[in-house]
Amino acid sequence: MSLWACLDIPTLAVDVFARAWSADDHARPFVVSSGGHYPRVVGMNDAAARAGIRRDQLISAAFALAPGMVTRDRNPLAESEALAQIAQALLAFTPTASLAPPHAVLADIGGSVRLFGGLRRLVGRMLHAVREAGFEPALGLAPTPTAALLLARAGITRPVLHADALPAALQKLPLPLTDLDAAVLELLSSAGITTFGALATLPRAALARRCGEAVVDCVDRALCRVPDPRMPYVPPPRFQARLPLPAAVDDTQALGFALNRLVQQLAHWLTGRGLGVTRLALTLVHEHYVRARGIPSTKVTFALGAPARVPGHLNGVLRERLARVALPAPVEALALTSEETAPLAGRNLGLLPGDEARRVEVPLLERLRARLGDEAVTLLAARAEHRPELAQEESAVAPRAQASAASASLPPRPLWLLEQPEPIGHKLEAKPWVLRDGPERIESGWWDGRDLRRDYFVAATPDDALMWIYRDHRYGVDDGEWFVHGIFA
Repeated sequence: MSLWACLDIPTLAVDVFARAWSADDHARPFVVSSGGHYPRVVGMNDAAARAGIRRDQLISAAFALAPGMVTRDRNPLAESEALAQIAQALLAFTPTASLAPPHAVLADIGGSVRLFGGLRRLVGRMLHAVREAGFEPALGLAPTPTAALLLARAGITRPVLHADALPAALQKLPLPLTDLDAAVLELLSSAGITTFGALATLPRAALARRCGEAVVDCVDRALCRVPDPRMPYVPPPRFQARLPLPAAVDDTQALGFALNRLVQQLAHWLTGRGLGVTRLALTLVHEHYVRARGIPSTKVTFALGAPARVPGHLNGVLRERLARVALPAPVEALALTSEETAPLAGRNLGLLPGDEARRVEVPLLERLRARLGDEAVTLLAARAEHRPELAQEESAVAPRAQASAASASLPPRPLWLLEQPEPIGHKLEAKPWVLRDGPERIESGWWDGRDLRRDYFVAATPDDALMWIYRDHRYGVDDGEWFVHGIFA
């Protein structure tokens, strides 16, 4: 089944700023202006609308209605980046998403309906993901992307599932909802053609001759008469996102809401590329007058023990690390960057109801690193060395693949090694120890003057403790002393 979803965000010009707001910030009138010598209102929040401010109104007139309102010039680059972010979020539900500027994203969801348990559940999860990112979309569902776009712009949420139903569903839609040229729309309006249905009934040859092939092509694409290809969106190879704050903040605790927005965006990017992040960089951009004095932005790096992309996990680590940061000046924006990533397979779906709602636990190691710093937490890493006292080293980075590969080929060894092996000859006189496993012959080190020749065993003491012991054979066979070198937990 061919089915396209369109998520249209008519308030995108405002949302790129408002997505960093908390609930208190929404109570203040906010307006996006066109800029220039005579700026006009191009977008506003609900508080500004309640104050009587309207689109295309002069900013000076808007200030007369709401003297305390906040204004920002429109940011086309931020709007383009926001569309890319929404497309990244939709890639968790479909392999194909496409941008439809100026403020819409299309997704081919026909092959995903069954996978996600039906159309209602799939659409609900898509809308939830986009709303979590700070945008409020209008939804359109149709067999063609052009039809889905028209339905979303018209605010018609009822899905059109079959191509045969498209003419009736699109019949009454006003022509300005299409992307036709303004001159063509004016020509058609002067002839009394103001709806899509009226346009579709015109003779094709005469319509193409008077208005151009683009008009006929628009009708055919919408009604599924010809293919309607869309350029698929491809996530960038590296994640970079910046989020301006509604006002400067001098407390790291107040950055939590905006940080969560960036983490959600990062999780969508990681899911779309099948990756997990292992190292992040969070940049706290200070106010412009502070930067002008030579104080740079505060950059904080985060290392994770294993690839991760679950928002709850990442958010917990970032918040712990951020709590240790002392701000030299107020922060006006956040920027999050992925510095290192690794492939990470998707998790299996839950078998029982409620499995997907389980609370995400941040591993203890990640919390310790975030709270104490990377330099305060060390791990044991395996080295390519046969001598036990030299086969381990402390590492500040998790020995993921190296440690697992090394340990898979070794006989049983204890994690706890004594600083110096202890002789046990006198202890064996009271009651013998029982050898459980061994021997493991280790003979190495002749090239650096630290040569050894030992037979290692796993032994049980009279009180059933497990020890790693060896007999020293450097000066011959069966004439060496016994030593304890390690203890099994």
